[in-house]
Amino acid sequence: MKKILFAVISLAVLVGGYLILGSIYKYELYELAMNAEKSRAGLIEKQVKINGINVSYLEGEKPEGKPTMLLIHGFAANKENWLRFAGNLADDYHLVAVDLLGHGKSTKDKSLRHDLDDQVAYLVNFLNAKGLTKVHLVGNSMGGAISSLFAAMHSDRVLSVSLVNPAGIFDHRSVLADYLDRGENPLVVKKLDDIYTLMDFAMEEKPFMPWPVPEVVAERSMANQDLNEQIFKHLKSTEHAYNFKEELGKIKAPVLIMWGEQDRVINYKNSDIFDQLIPNSRKLIYPDIGHVPMIEIPQRSSQDIHAFIEKNV
Repeated sequence: MKKILFAVISLAVLVGGYLILGSIYKYELYELAMNAEKSRAGLIEKQVKINGINVSYLEGEKPEGKPTMLLIHGFAANKENWLRFAGNLADDYHLVAVDLLGHGKSTKDKSLRHDLDDQVAYLVNFLNAKGLTKVHLVGNSMGGAISSLFAAMHSDRVLSVSLVNPAGIFDHRSVLADYLDRGENPLVVKKLDDIYTLMDFAMEEKPFMPWPVPEVVAERSMANQDLNEQIFKHLKSTEHAYNFKEELGKIKAPVLIMWGEQDRVINYKNSDIFDQLIPNSRKLIYPDIGHVPMIEIPQRSSQDIHAFIEKNV
């Protein structure tokens, strides 16, 4: 009996010690996990300061003669959303994944503007600072809306556009709209458990995400809650310096519209409107996928984009 009691106590001490050490070093463990993913994708994290604004980004090697692909994440997300997607394209493109203003490790300042056209302007400054003239754009959700505007306003700098469940058109009602009507927003993390609610809401095919990754992501999102709410409110406003639907007609580059049919954030039926308004577009629907195909099916979605570029550019 004493041996059993000793074993139980020893196990409790070990587990308790593990939890304490894990809690202390969870950010270090998170960085180790992210660095391993970046290494597998062939990406290096970098920083550049432009007009007082710090921009954080991931960059891969530039294969000789290969074009640049700029990856633009969505609302309340970050450049790391593209890690597993990017790893499939490293041999064919010079990959750059950027943290948008107010997101990730880029500057967070509530006094700055974060509307779609403002983000386009920040990205133009970023490309100029990097000496990049023409790029393939790939944008998810809010990043898809930004990519659309970028391609319309700076057509001479765009080789192709891949819109992954893009925001900007909400003619067909989504599940998210029902939440917003009740005063809830599952896209804004306010407490630790919200990260799991968000993952369930945004994804149909959730990848394995080991501890402490979800907890660290949640804590960083919570720290950015006020700015996220401000950005979301601005995006949902009807007062902008542009007419989004009219801008789509100005896009000259070939466009691939990709959408998960189980998207609860933005109804996939809005893809029809994008397809109608963009002059040179193709549409691809994934039946069993949610809002972030590049995370849910990174290999398939990256292959589809590569095949589209090979055929149309």
